[in-house]
Amino acid sequence: MEVVVLDYGAGNVRSVVFALERLGISARLSNDPQVISNADYIIFPGQGAAAMAMNKLNLYGLTAVLPNLKQPILGICLGMQLLFENTEEGNTRGLGILKGSVKKFESGKIPQMGWNSLQNLRGSLFDSINENTHMYLVHSYYAPVVPETLATTTYGTTYSVAVQKDNFYGVQFHPEKSSQAGQQLLQNFLQIKQ
Repeated sequence: MEVVVLDYGAGNVRSVVFALERLGISARLSNDPQVISNADYIIFPGQGAAAMAMNKLNLYGLTAVLPNLKQPILGICLGMQLLFENTEEGNTRGLGILKGSVKKFESGKIPQMGWNSLQNLRGSLFDSINENTHMYLVHSYYAPVVPETLATTTYGTTYSVAVQKDNFYGVQFHPEKSSQAGQQLLQNFLQIKQ
């Protein structure tokens, strides 16, 4: 099983690799479109500014490649937000896999930082994970609730913390920092049939 973690200069890629190692999975860091296209599973982590991330994806030729891939892809945090059409952060155009716009929180302490509980869980990504399980989040922007939403949470407003469209999955929280439940989610992702 070839697992590739997208390496495009965003933060937290190493912590994702270490989390996979704890599951006994050796992942490859790459920004090479050919390597990514040939992977069995792709993890698209992200931390930092949306515009800079999209510029790097453009630079490596990945904005043309990613939307056309057929294997399971998991976007984490910014990686999930960039699956949408656009984000208010820097008025940045995303990959357009999901319809809708990522918005900035209008109330509460920004960024939201810490543990929050998940509701309305559905889909195999949440197998063996209970309703109201807590996951770790750090973000200032949120994805709307859409038909593809797999889980929600509330921070001033109710928003998507997990989405799925076809082979594209996204989680707003950081499974690599979310203890046993996060490890379970990564394991569930790596058991999705292609």
